[in-house]
Amino acid sequence: MKLSILDQSPIPAGKTAGQALQESMKLAQIGEKLGYERYWIAEHHDLKGLACPSPEVMLGYIGANTEKIRIGSGAVLLPHYKPYKVAESFNLLATLFPGRIDIGIGRAPGGSAEVSMALSDNYLEQVRKMPDSFKELMQFLYNDFPDGHLYSKVAASPLPAAPPEPWILGTSEKSGRLAAENGTAYAFGHFMSEKSGPDIMKNYIQSYQANGRLLSPKSIVAVSVICAETTERAEEIALSAQLWQLQLGKGEGDQGIPSIDAAKQYSYNIDDRNTIDKIKKKMVIGNPHKVKQELAALQREYQADEIMVITITHQFEDRANSYRLLASELIRR
Repeated sequence: MKLSILDQSPIPAGKTAGQALQESMKLAQIGEKLGYERYWIAEHHDLKGLACPSPEVMLGYIGANTEKIRIGSGAVLLPHYKPYKVAESFNLLATLFPGRIDIGIGRAPGGSAEVSMALSDNYLEQVRKMPDSFKELMQFLYNDFPDGHLYSKVAASPLPAAPPEPWILGTSEKSGRLAAENGTAYAFGHFMSEKSGPDIMKNYIQSYQANGRLLSPKSIVAVSVICAETTERAEEIALSAQLWQLQLGKGEGDQGIPSIDAAKQYSYNIDDRNTIDKIKKKMVIGNPHKVKQELAALQREYQADEIMVITITHQFEDRANSYRLLASELIRR
């Protein structure tokens, strides 16, 4: 099974954003040594408990501290930006780290309504224009505007020997359709979607329109995973992420990812318990054998080429150990 890492750069309670970002770099290095295919870091804005608003900046740091693992954005939120600037940034990364850069594109706001206003003048209008913006981005990345186009003489310099590999990231029919229509690889966020992901992925594969860049569909399913030596220990570690997600939904979570002890001592009401149950259903939690079985089933269900794992814990060592156990069970070296 091909495995990759999706990192949201979580900030544990009691630690700083700077420490969280350093741990993200260490996670990329660990993933490289363990044989993970790629490492992606996400974009979030003023979201309590997450440290990275700018994947392109972090990727420069991570690329300089790794050697061969593919690195990319999971995702750049295109409605906030002009395609030309995004293409310049990722072409620069692809020039610095040849053959290693992915550019994952999403359309989520990545923060509150106020954040969206601070980032872009009319976010909803830019979401409506997303299909055109993505096509423009692709033309900048491949430097193939037709003669006579306004941008036919404009290059998103520096032009790398091989452009970044583009991916559409999403959780809906719209994202899958956009990826299929543009002949682009597609990553579905199972961990954050209430939609029927396997049906969306099936439609993407069946309606894929091949082009000269990517001849056949290519897919990832992103899954929230907590793995430990025993299922009991994994379930205990997972309490931190479950409480944090609950707190975010209630407008709390200012202190970052809570400790296991804090999660055990939290005063849950009936509604909280119901919410936690829903959160748990979207997670894969267990010992290596149990997790292997569940991920293999998800891969079959989604017909996915690759599994991308997101793991959020309070202690970094628990997070790193989860990825180590997965690699020993699932990655052939």
